[in-house]
Amino acid sequence: METFVHFWQNIESWQRMAILLGGMVIFWLIEGAYPLFTFSFKRYKHAGVNLVFLLTTVVLNLLLGTITIGVCHWTSTHNFGLLNWLNWPLWATILLSLFFMDFFSQYLPHFAMHKVKWMWKFHMIHHSDTKVDVTTGTRHHPGEWVFREATTILGAFLIGLPIWMYFLYRSTAAIFTHFNHANIRVPEWLDRPISWIFVSPNMHKVHHHYKRPYTDTNYSNIFSLWDRLFGTFAYTDPSKLQYGLDVLENTNDESIGYQMKLPFDKSVKTDY
Repeated sequence: METFVHFWQNIESWQRMAILLGGMVIFWLIEGAYPLFTFSFKRYKHAGVNLVFLLTTVVLNLLLGTITIGVCHWTSTHNFGLLNWLNWPLWATILLSLFFMDFFSQYLPHFAMHKVKWMWKFHMIHHSDTKVDVTTGTRHHPGEWVFREATTILGAFLIGLPIWMYFLYRSTAAIFTHFNHANIRVPEWLDRPISWIFVSPNMHKVHHHYKRPYTDTNYSNIFSLWDRLFGTFAYTDPSKLQYGLDVLENTNDESIGYQMKLPFDKSVKTDY
């Protein structure tokens, strides 16, 4: 375990980027061989649009991530936060960190963005994708990432997250994001047991259905336990789903300019 911790304590930026892009490429290849839906679209053009949003996320993560790392350093130096007070074994610390960071970094801001109208308009960009695949997981308006990082900083502070655990969480969350959004065909006998504890592909696809109430379910990224705990879990046959949003023109889902301006477009109606 010392070697494991040492790796994450000293991980280079290029290694973190390799994990992010490597996971995406792997699931890109898998979904090409075993697709859930066969879309009539240009995969590379669709990916290019979503990767533009990834670029903005990477830039913001470099900027806001320094604040998060600073908070992690402060909690470790001052022995502050749940992890420092519990002083549990390393394996338990890792599980507890991933579990609670999934709440603060994913479930909490995700739930809020579905309930607060002005926040929802930023999050609509993610849901506007009518051809959900592995690249959709990177499709976030810059404003949305600010919301997510704000609650991530709060979680890191309260938990007392060490810096190496922050890097481990980020990489784990990225892999699960690729896994959940990938357009892969997973049989129910395999997917449903996964969804008992973790967020499975079929489970998350329900969240991308084009209208409520399914849109307002399955907010977690790693652990489905949060959705089960708060009563926001839903599961259905993914072949019956339709992606996008019923309040948007689906023809604009690959227009970067339209998507960037969408949160500020007062003509766009919402259900919130």
